[in-house]
Amino acid sequence: MCRQSATVCLVKSPTRQHRAIGPLATRLQALADPRCRRGKRHPFVAVLLIACSAVVTGARSFVAISEWAAEAPQDVLARLGARTATALAVRIPPSGATIRRVIKDTCPGGLADLLGHDPTGCDTLALDGKSARGSRHGATPAAHLLAAMTGTGMTVTQLRVPEKTNEITCFAALLDPYDLQEVTVTGDALHTQREHARFLVEGKKAHYAFTVKRNQKNLYEQLRTLPWEQATAKFYDRTTGHGRKETRVVQALTVTDLGVDFPHAAQVARVVRHRTDTKTGKQSRETVYVITDLTSRQASPERIAKILRAHWVIENRLHFVRDTAFREDASKIRTGHGPENMATLRSFAINQLRTAGHTNIAAGLRTTALRPYQRPLTLLSLT
Repeated sequence: MCRQSATVCLVKSPTRQHRAIGPLATRLQALADPRCRRGKRHPFVAVLLIACSAVVTGARSFVAISEWAAEAPQDVLARLGARTATALAVRIPPSGATIRRVIKDTCPGGLADLLGHDPTGCDTLALDGKSARGSRHGATPAAHLLAAMTGTGMTVTQLRVPEKTNEITCFAALLDPYDLQEVTVTGDALHTQREHARFLVEGKKAHYAFTVKRNQKNLYEQLRTLPWEQATAKFYDRTTGHGRKETRVVQALTVTDLGVDFPHAAQVARVVRHRTDTKTGKQSRETVYVITDLTSRQASPERIAKILRAHWVIENRLHFVRDTAFREDASKIRTGHGPENMATLRSFAINQLRTAGHTNIAAGLRTTALRPYQRPLTLLSLT
């Protein structure tokens, strides 16, 4: 069973050596072809390369990918490795049915790992989940995808959370293949679990910074009653945007000798947020706590505030972008591994556009679509 899917796949997730191989076509060769041997006409890697290229131009569905392939010139099909037919060696693009079959049957764990960014050496790594709402069908719930993204906005991998469970059970499986030494992993209050902390510090030699809210009553109450009057280190941060003004006050307290019941806890930060709605003038206040194994030498209140801001990168630069630029929630792809593999292709396109210097993904897709058979191949280094 693939570590990144609730259903049985054909191959295990690829090794780090497979992910490190340079050219995209070479990396994709590490995946097994899910089709039966009988009747195969189109090369497996060629179909995946066509899908990657089409999604970079803004294709949102199997039909859009097949339309892009049908109009592709012969030289483009040759660079993508499309099959030849007749004595004249004419390149034949795969049909829409072939593209649909390959994408929905390909191992989602292997595809996500091979098309993702290597997190080795990055500063922070944020985890967050998102449901592909359009994939809901009858009694089958929508596919819920747990993703990991670096603080610089590069998607690392994703995992489809099995039905009748939640993100907690998938945390270790998502991160296990990667070298996370000295990387600070962040998660929302759902992932503030003792097993996660031990896994990161003892197993991966990484750090954690988890938010503590009232879903963990005992831990929250323990942190709330700490001697915060003794916390001398503070950091003030003011921002304006999204129709509000916000002031954050971050205090940090060393807790190694205060008996905090959480594995490897070295510091606790109290974050008080004061918000003012710029239209109505309504004011609100929220207090949350952050628990981390980073010592005061490793993370000042200012550094903790930076880590917290980095966590929201995954929401603003992945989930929001996939939903607005690619209309992911409106997608009706439901069968097989289609929802998660299409999400992987979208994340890969976002990575490639960011690597090329595009800060606005929607604008980057429009720019690429102006020359749909030249610019995608340049972005993917398929020249």
